[in-house]
This record gives sequence, C-alpha cells and structure tokens, in this order.
Amino acid sequence: MTIAEAQQAVDHWIQTTGVRYFNELTNMAMLTEEVGEVARIIARQYGEQSFKASDQDKNLADELADVLFVVICLANQTNTDLTEALKKNLEKKTLRDSQRHRDNEKLR
Repeated sequence: MTIAEAQQAVDHWIQTTGVRYFNELTNMAMLTEEVGEVARIIARQYGEQSFKASDQDKNLADELADVLFVVICLANQTNTDLTEALKKNLEKKTLRDSQRHRDNEKLR
C-alpha cells in the first residue's frame, strides 16, 4: 500500500464506518494518547520497566498502526499530501544533515 493509497483507505473507512472525522483538536489528543501507548510498550519491551498483566495483549505493530492512522486522519483533514510532504522532508534532512551524522562521533 502506498502512502496515497493509505490516505484514501483511511478516508474511505472514515466516510463509511467512522461516520465522520473527529475534529483536529480531538485527533491531536488521540495522537498523543496513541504515542503514549507506543512509549509504554517500548519502555517495557526494550527498556527497564516490566510488563503488567494488563500489558500482555499489547502489540507494538498494532499501536504503531494506530499512530499512523491518526496521523493520516490529520493529514486528510488538513489537505496534506503525505507522499509529497515526506519527499520534501527527506530532501530537507538530506541537505541539512548530509555531513552532521557522518561527523558525529557518537554514531561510530
């Protein structure tokens, strides 16, 4: 699935199943909540926290997909073409950071 196809699929799901988009502020709050769920899994799976019984059914891939879903909702609501935005963002990072990371002793 391409990014454009994902934006279309999310929009179709919203229009047919989700009834309508939540407003942008609600989606921003939901994005924060979903990122928190990703952080919780990462802290337990890769960090030093231990899993609670209630954490056992949590799945990192599913939680990352939840984050992506809300990001796509926000992009759709704000008429943002994520394919173009990502291309431009990668170009910006390439120009800005082409030597910075290579020169970073911490990355060796």
